[in-house]
Amino acid sequence: MRQAWRVADVRAAEKTLMASLPEGTLMQRAATGLARRCALLLEEGGGVYGARVLLLVGSGDNGGDTLYAGAALARRGAQVRALLLRPDRVHLAALGALRAAGGFTVRELPSRADLVLDGIVGIGASGGLRSPAIELVARLGDLRDRAGGRPVVVAVDVPSGVAVDTGDVPGEAVTADVTVTFGCLKPAHVLGAAAVRCGQVELVDIGLGPVLRADPAVRVPDAADIAEWWPRTGPASDKYTRGVVGIATGSAKYPGAALLSVSGALAGPTGMVRYAGSAHEEVVRAHPSVVAVPRPGDAGRVQAWLCGSGLGTDDESRRTLRIVLASSLPVVLDADALTLLVDGSHAEDLRRDAPLVITPHDGEFKRLAGEAPGADRVGAACKLAAWINAVVLLKGDRTIVATPGGEVWVNPTGSSVLATAGSGDVLAGLLGSLLAGGLPAERAAVAAAYVHGLAGRRAATAGPVTAPDMAAALRPVLADLLATSGAT
Repeated sequence: MRQAWRVADVRAAEKTLMASLPEGTLMQRAATGLARRCALLLEEGGGVYGARVLLLVGSGDNGGDTLYAGAALARRGAQVRALLLRPDRVHLAALGALRAAGGFTVRELPSRADLVLDGIVGIGASGGLRSPAIELVARLGDLRDRAGGRPVVVAVDVPSGVAVDTGDVPGEAVTADVTVTFGCLKPAHVLGAAAVRCGQVELVDIGLGPVLRADPAVRVPDAADIAEWWPRTGPASDKYTRGVVGIATGSAKYPGAALLSVSGALAGPTGMVRYAGSAHEEVVRAHPSVVAVPRPGDAGRVQAWLCGSGLGTDDESRRTLRIVLASSLPVVLDADALTLLVDGSHAEDLRRDAPLVITPHDGEFKRLAGEAPGADRVGAACKLAAWINAVVLLKGDRTIVATPGGEVWVNPTGSSVLATAGSGDVLAGLLGSLLAGGLPAERAAVAAAYVHGLAGRRAATAGPVTAPDMAAALRPVLADLLATSGAT
């Protein structure tokens, strides 16, 4: 698992650590780690000696980190030039170190460079880039075009211009090949459009970990987490102890939603799937192992419910939703079930003690919350989770899972291939199966999103992706995931 902290928490930790260290120690640690990573990149391109390095230097500590790293590269024989965006506010000691090492300042972008360090602004900045930084960043693309793909752009701590705490990109911003960050990850490294701008993220340890006292802003699962959480079978397992999931999805108009959600559920850990809905005949034909009935009241015993995908919004659909919510079981609400919540007529039904997970995309989120998620997707998801008292799985390229208590996870496996009709139905079915298998609601949501994302990537290797392709890829993806981790 990786974790990311907000700027205020990072600053508090830095202040605590700096009080116990000689002045300038943290900057030297950061610059040393930055220079080491830059040297490795230059070695890949032919070596440090004689390499052309351009520093884009702003004010404050971020500019200081950049200049000290440039000095270290200059001492190894690199040709280091620094373009100072705010000469009146430059870190003077770091500039002196650069000049003493043989580096020098320039007033314009050079015609060629092998590596560019983006030290324009750091984590304390807000808003998009301003002039003259905007013009400089725009010209980096021209510099790269002329040099056949070079220079490599390395962001110092974060790409300049991104919103560090939200992952938003409010205006012009640097697009880096590599981002070298210090002490801990920040939300911009793992969230939203900013994460795309970061490229490969490298973390330099400067000793901050022991003094980061606040809870992380976001958590990012890895394969080991998902494998550890995944429900296991044992010698005494049977189809009932593994869990039984109830699926109330689909309709005469949308039978495919039923088939896709059942496909997702069958790939999960439960031992039985019970389908309850008007597509019961189609479901049994496609999936003979499923117990299928016309209505939820006839389904028999289940350990969790999924309701909504392709259900419709008529009176019968509303009755189905009420039956599901009236149970004392964990429930996943997707698609049409979310639409049925919008008018507030189910407010009483939502006052339940059992876990509830909702899975909105941005449009459904806007209808539920009264406004779009906006720039701060984490904050918006947390607000809705607390209001509805449900785990919110906010779909997107970096899907967010937020709990009513404010815990937030970000899924790292998403991609644009998931944006296809029926994809969410498969996800919801897998999520329902994990709930029935006994996972806590937030872990079920995180694990389902993670595996669903991997399945989309696997399916994409064969060409354009459809929802049935994703459903078919779930089993081999899970087999690889659990085998790699040693899970059984």
